[in-house]
Amino acid sequence: MRFQTPVRPYGLAPAMPVQALLGQVLGITALGLIITAGAAYVFQGVSPGIGLIALIAGFILLFAINATRANEALSLTLFYVFAALVGVGLAPTIERYVQNFGSGIIVEAAATTGLGMLALACVVYATGLDLRRFQGYVFLALIGLVLAGIVSVFTHWIHPTTYAWLTLAIFTFLVLIDFARIRAGGDGFTPVQLAVQIYLDAINIFLAILQLLGNRRTDD
Repeated sequence: MRFQTPVRPYGLAPAMPVQALLGQVLGITALGLIITAGAAYVFQGVSPGIGLIALIAGFILLFAINATRANEALSLTLFYVFAALVGVGLAPTIERYVQNFGSGIIVEAAATTGLGMLALACVVYATGLDLRRFQGYVFLALIGLVLAGIVSVFTHWIHPTTYAWLTLAIFTFLVLIDFARIRAGGDGFTPVQLAVQIYLDAINIFLAILQLLGNRRTDD
């Protein structure tokens, strides 16, 4: 789930200087990713069933984060709980990659994700690139990708490598859109909502890169 249009039952989020907004969003996002990594480490060995339950609970929390946007402290707390649940949900996947390829593949995927997102942010801030007018099309592409993935679970009509590249492409566009939104002042989103968007970009890009690295090593 992503917040594509801000819900404004209490009006727009208070305006703040763009650099301050960027710093706050990145700080919240970074701590969320650290919590996710810590939860994935602590809960390594958890069953896939428990992981799935954690991811479903996290998905529900996304709605709660949006609903509590007027209460920044509560919204922030919910985000960190969400980040922990994502870590629990990803633990079985990460453990499988570590068992098959070693821990180095996790470090490589995380480093590639971080450097790639930093490069995309620099492009937005250095050039003023603004792709927000295309966000509706990209969001539709994301919905199509999710539906295709669900169908492919039962039919296997999309090769995992192809699906990973499509995921990487779509979330690359979303990163550019999300940083353009921050550069423009947030478009009425709160810092927590913006952090959720960047966080989800990072998680999905990380998983796509992890899939690609795993497939490459399997082919070798």
